[in-house]
Amino acid sequence: MGLTNARGKVAQQATNATFFFQGVISTTQIPRIPELIDNLNVTFTVWGLIIGLAGLGSLIGLTMANRFIVRYGARRMVLIGSLAVSTLMMTLPWITNPWLFFTVQVVSGFCGSVMGIALNAQSVVLQKLLNRVVIGRFHASWSIGATASAAVAGVFAGFMPLWLHLTIVPLLSAIAFFWTTSKMLTTEEIGHANEKKSEKRIPFFKSPPQVWLLTAGLFTGVFPELCMMDWSAVFAQEAMGLNAGLGAIPYTIFSGAMIVGRLSIGRLTKRFHISELSKWGGIFGSVTLGLGVLLGPLLAQVDQILALVALSVLWGATGLGLAPMVPSFFTGAGFVKGLTTAQAMARMSLVNSIIIMGAKIFMGALAQNVNIVAAFIFPTALMLAAGFIAHVVAKRAKRADAVAMAFPPTGPISIIEN
Repeated sequence: MGLTNARGKVAQQATNATFFFQGVISTTQIPRIPELIDNLNVTFTVWGLIIGLAGLGSLIGLTMANRFIVRYGARRMVLIGSLAVSTLMMTLPWITNPWLFFTVQVVSGFCGSVMGIALNAQSVVLQKLLNRVVIGRFHASWSIGATASAAVAGVFAGFMPLWLHLTIVPLLSAIAFFWTTSKMLTTEEIGHANEKKSEKRIPFFKSPPQVWLLTAGLFTGVFPELCMMDWSAVFAQEAMGLNAGLGAIPYTIFSGAMIVGRLSIGRLTKRFHISELSKWGGIFGSVTLGLGVLLGPLLAQVDQILALVALSVLWGATGLGLAPMVPSFFTGAGFVKGLTTAQAMARMSLVNSIIIMGAKIFMGALAQNVNIVAAFIFPTALMLAAGFIAHVVAKRAKRADAVAMAFPPTGPISIIEN
């Protein structure tokens, strides 16, 4: 089943806009995280436990999303999930009980997970119906929304009360979701664009070794970005003494650089295999991430503005290095013998979600029991490891397939939202 040019254009615009506003929702609270921690009156260790174990919601969502999508349709689940996440975000400024905050985060993670899977299902099927690569644009829209939201949130943090900020942005986004989802593909248009099933079902615990190597790569590639989302504002405040407005700048630069890097993947892979981009991106990015973490606090003792500029430049370079790494591991998922791409990705995502929960808790414990600077050495080391794993794994993909699969899964993929 095909689409007319006019209908295809409308569906693309609607999907792009949905990804954009999902990015807005995902990062608007980043500059306000220190305030949320203060509201709860918890240590960094407890905060790490909250955001780590809240991933249980996403994990449950991963196991149940397909049932909801089959029964109710992807478009409807995108709308329900987006409205639920927006509504729950409005409650965060008013919560002072850590257990209640944790519960809200778990529910939000579940809803966000279902929404993310449904939205990605829409984007994959739309690409098939259009018969050209457009997924990169969708996920770039997420990154643009996330970067713009973090930047605006940094400005808001300078004069707007937390409760007002986390009411206006989610409310406007919820209104936008009503319009964007109404223009997305219907169940009838989606049809049966399914991938051919594998000939023999391979049990989960007997998955090919390549799946576990890909999972390790996915974790090491995703977690540094998660740390930037969860801890960059805390680092700016605790290690460098910056206020909420200035503290949002390094993450904004980092995220903006990732947009540039991800929009450049298609062009760069015409000359270089994505495995090489990932390899050198991981090595180069880990160096700049580590230098920023070490030099930022030292320079801040002399001149905070100089320190801010240096950190922003270094973390911007980190964003460029990080951009191709996760796409390379999802590319590798398309070349696992005996498994379809969907099966390999589902297994990778499930295990990755579990590992990330523990890693977030460990990150919080490091920040509390050592310091925030030492804690950031953890994602720095992981990013370096991701570069080497990418060199081993992603080179198995053919260049043409690597380009087609090289879309950035940040944000819309539920495994990295909580």
